[in-house]
Amino acid sequence: MQATVGCNSTTRTLLKIAATAEGATGVALVAYPLIVVRLLFASSISGAGVITSRMAGINLIALGVACWPKADGHQAFYGMLTYSLLAMLYLIVLGVGGTGGILLWPGAAAHFGLSVLLLWVRRKKQG
Repeated sequence: MQATVGCNSTTRTLLKIAATAEGATGVALVAYPLIVVRLLFASSISGAGVITSRMAGINLIALGVACWPKADGHQAFYGMLTYSLLAMLYLIVLGVGGTGGILLWPGAAAHFGLSVLLLWVRRKKQG
């Protein structure tokens, strides 16, 4: 799957700009969810809203990685791996900090398993 084959330089440039903007917004949401939400929606958040905003930020980072134009066509792999690893790490941080419901640890374990499987399949395919 070579998504960028046949793309002209204008399309590649636009994809790079969009991927950078989405990724940067994601980083900002992870680091400063209260500020980003206030600037975007003129509203405040707390509790689960902060957690959900950070998860949305992780998704935007993964989207930026997945949409970065590459000739080898592995964007989807890198996007999903980025999302799964960051989601797992964030869920672990929440769990260690004492925040979480009954599905938090199973969710972290599921993302760990997905990350391991993705890396295993990738390594098997290369070697």
